[in-house]
Amino acid sequence: MEGENHSMEKGLLLVNKEERRGSSETTITPLLIFTTFIIVSASYSFGIALGFTAGTMSSIMDDLDLSIAQFSVFGSLLTFGGMIGAIFSATVADAFGRKMTLWVAEAFFISGWLAIAQAKNIIWLDSGRFFVGIAVGLASYVVPVYIAEITPKNVRGTFTFSNQLLQNCGLATVYYLGNVMSWRTIALIGVIPCLIQFLGLFFIPESPRWLAKENRDEECEVVLQKLRGKEADIVTETREIMISVDATANISMQSLFKRKYARQLTIGVGVMLMQQLCGSTGLGYYAGSIFDLAGKFILNYLYFIDYYVPKAILGLIVVDRWGRRPLLMASAAGICLSCITLALAFGLKGVPSIVNFTPTMAFVGILTYTMMFAAGLGALPWIIMSEIFPMDMKVVAGSLAFH
Repeated sequence: MEGENHSMEKGLLLVNKEERRGSSETTITPLLIFTTFIIVSASYSFGIALGFTAGTMSSIMDDLDLSIAQFSVFGSLLTFGGMIGAIFSATVADAFGRKMTLWVAEAFFISGWLAIAQAKNIIWLDSGRFFVGIAVGLASYVVPVYIAEITPKNVRGTFTFSNQLLQNCGLATVYYLGNVMSWRTIALIGVIPCLIQFLGLFFIPESPRWLAKENRDEECEVVLQKLRGKEADIVTETREIMISVDATANISMQSLFKRKYARQLTIGVGVMLMQQLCGSTGLGYYAGSIFDLAGKFILNYLYFIDYYVPKAILGLIVVDRWGRRPLLMASAAGICLSCITLALAFGLKGVPSIVNFTPTMAFVGILTYTMMFAAGLGALPWIIMSEIFPMDMKVVAGSLAFH
């Protein structure tokens, strides 16, 4: 089997230069843009879920008479639900397709947000948060996978970054609107992008790779032709998909732990761990407490501008120009410096000579952190995971890294 997979992979590498050149010049069609937009729509709701506790903490506690411990449980249920959703995400996506998985995620998203918006007690509030968490776990896997499977290689990084951009817009919205709207209204706003995706899924094609895996080869070719345009030559890409599906048909998770994949596995799991352990979740959940240090209103307003305009768009623009490694290194260095700045802001808060300067340090630290995270570590690990492994190991490697 290993010999056959090696031969398949070697055959792809021998595709003539003219075919490769034609593939690299694939045009971006309106259907591809529309499909990507529908796929990432719920990422906006994901962003609102991540920042919901930061902008609404005091109002929720006052309205429902919650203690700090109760609110902390409410906040953590998003992560717990996400773990549950993540356990089943790859299985559901492979068994029922990418579109069906997103429909299931939207059902949990909508149910969860409505339960939060109508909550009269802690039970409904926690249940809604848990449902939203399950949706986040499902969407976090299937959205980047779906985008990677429908986009041409030359623009895959840019399109994948759109997922991070929509998340940031959702975060920015909840931080900003937390000053002017009730938490129930913000929860209802979280339903809107979910409805857009739920309805939009009826009008977009299924992933060509999943269709090929289900032996629906004719549908795979038809969908790929629509995504690439009527005049596009899809012969090479179709061949690559078919060979990739055949190569991964009998691959198990144990195959990934062979010595020859040690370096790729270390890099892949390492960048995913960096993404999760760099503190972005904690900063997002409890940004409200940090905001108080720097002046809440002006910080929220500028934070909104910072999220919405430069940082995620920066990554979107440069990811396919700078390359993955330089952008990842710049992102990690920026996050490190911003964390040091935040630590100094709190550590020096009691020093009389510079006490008036610490709010500015906190402000600079937060802005730098969010910008550098979204420009690199927010989305790059997913792109790197899809590119460093041989094609016969991509699916199992991505599933392992996500879980």
